[in-house]
Amino acid sequence: LFGVLSTEKHRLFFGFTMSDHLNNTRILHFKNKGRNADELRRRRTDISFELRKSKREDTLSKKRSLHVQSVEIDEATTSVLRDGNGLLMILQNAQSPDPIVQLNAVQQARKLLSSDRNPPIDDLIHSGILPVLVNCLGPHNSPELQFEAAWALTNIASGTSEQTKAVVHSGAVPLFLQLLQSPHMNVCEQAVWALGNIIGDGPHFRDYCIELGIIDPLLEFIKREVPIGFLRNVAWVIVNLCRSKEPPPSTLTISKLLPALSVLVHHPDMSVLVDTVWALSYLTDGGNDQIQMVIDAGVVPKLVQLLNHREVKVQAAALRAVGNIVTGSDEQTQVVLNCEALSYMPELLAHQKEKINKEAVWFLSNITAGNREQVQAVINAGLIPTIIKLLEKSDFATQKEAAWAISNVTISGQREEVAFMVSQGVIPAMCSQLNSRDVQVVQVILDGLNNILKMAGDEVEVITQQIEDCGGDSFLFVTFCSKF
Repeated sequence: LFGVLSTEKHRLFFGFTMSDHLNNTRILHFKNKGRNADELRRRRTDISFELRKSKREDTLSKKRSLHVQSVEIDEATTSVLRDGNGLLMILQNAQSPDPIVQLNAVQQARKLLSSDRNPPIDDLIHSGILPVLVNCLGPHNSPELQFEAAWALTNIASGTSEQTKAVVHSGAVPLFLQLLQSPHMNVCEQAVWALGNIIGDGPHFRDYCIELGIIDPLLEFIKREVPIGFLRNVAWVIVNLCRSKEPPPSTLTISKLLPALSVLVHHPDMSVLVDTVWALSYLTDGGNDQIQMVIDAGVVPKLVQLLNHREVKVQAAALRAVGNIVTGSDEQTQVVLNCEALSYMPELLAHQKEKINKEAVWFLSNITAGNREQVQAVINAGLIPTIIKLLEKSDFATQKEAAWAISNVTISGQREEVAFMVSQGVIPAMCSQLNSRDVQVVQVILDGLNNILKMAGDEVEVITQQIEDCGGDSFLFVTFCSKF
């Protein structure tokens, strides 16, 4: 068993001179400062934040409605834009007292905005048509006109933030909310879509829509028998409501959304399921209080089961969600472990998608940052040898997560856990990363090696020799210097 490394023993096995290593100045910047439990928790939160911050989600914050044949759209676009008075004519006709003329004009505007090649959104905004389209949403209009106007505004709101802002400032949101009560399903769905684009622009418009009362009527559609396409849009809007974390949705909003998400997470439709799980992953990205709300909603067992889903998009979203949960407290982490999450890891670590490998190791690094029993659970699951192999040979992003997972064991674990890793060949794998160009990886590896040496006891000579044999003698030099 490892004992405690004394300074005398540490000095005994440095069989090299200071001049041998003075040329390796870069490594001198990586002295182990030591990491206590609080710092470890902060570090594991930081790394998870770094992972989540990159935009890898398979959901879109905005989307355009393109139901018309592209040939029809392109012909309409070319015809109108060729005629300098084309937009002016659309604007005038959209205000015509003749309902047929008005509907045709709004429909033509919608076709222009549905072009899949540079739709003239700004041209239409500058023409002054926004107030006209918003007026067409009113209850005094036919459902056909409401639908066409809502479709046009949906596509304007799918554009830049400035274009979305123009729709909001034209007074469209209250009328869209009224349309959620329409007896015509296609009108309701188009209003939902438009609101989703507005909410997807960011937390300011999200909170504005929430303040005006979008949550309750939106969730009513989940209880009703609506077409699957409609339900997909509802699930997508819920994703947008959960997406931003600066600031996150209010506790009241989350408490309203979670019961609906608890239902949708069991839905058989792939699109609905993917959006639902991403929504839960966003909610678990908001700190321990939000994590606890998700746990209390009872969805963790299902999220863990989805790690084995046949569709990689579902797996990725579920892995992100449970990965976020284990960035919480040890108690919150244990909830995931109690659902047998570790039993799914071998397949995820061997997944053909590198993205899945990386996030699986990130998940495990959060477990090894927990208490000793949680570290032992990773060992008992037979995962340490695989992590060591991934540290030595995999894509760089996965290696980085493996470095954290291994180093965390040297902090959260004790002599027995560290001795087991050494017996599995962790020293050569760690030393293989000492030449990494990533400063953080080198620091994490150095911390881990230093912790191993501190616990080596009578095995310090063997460990030191392993490090030297693997080209890690510069690390030994730094450790030696740090004693003075």
